[in-house]
Amino acid sequence: MSDCLLCGAERITPWHHEDDDCWIADCMVCRTPMVVWRTHGLPEETLAALLLGRLATVAAERYGADGFWIDRERRRIPDHWHAHARPAGGFMDPSIR
Repeated sequence: MSDCLLCGAERITPWHHEDDDCWIADCMVCRTPMVVWRTHGLPEETLAALLLGRLATVAAERYGADGFWIDRERRRIPDHWHAHARPAGGFMDPSIR
């Protein structure tokens, strides 16, 4: 989908991981680590769990092993699978003022 921001995968914010299945970068809006499936659409649950594991690894490096929660709700781009790792007790990265 040429008009999908996630399909475009522009390197606007820092990237933390990429492979054939996904990429993980800081979200433009909330600056939390966000995993994005490279394929437009919604993956089967087994693949989604694998991708969430990759996100958890990056999130633990930033927020600590118990310092984050996974937000799977796709608010702005509902038809392209992605998820955010949010800081414990919060929604936006604490570095945003």
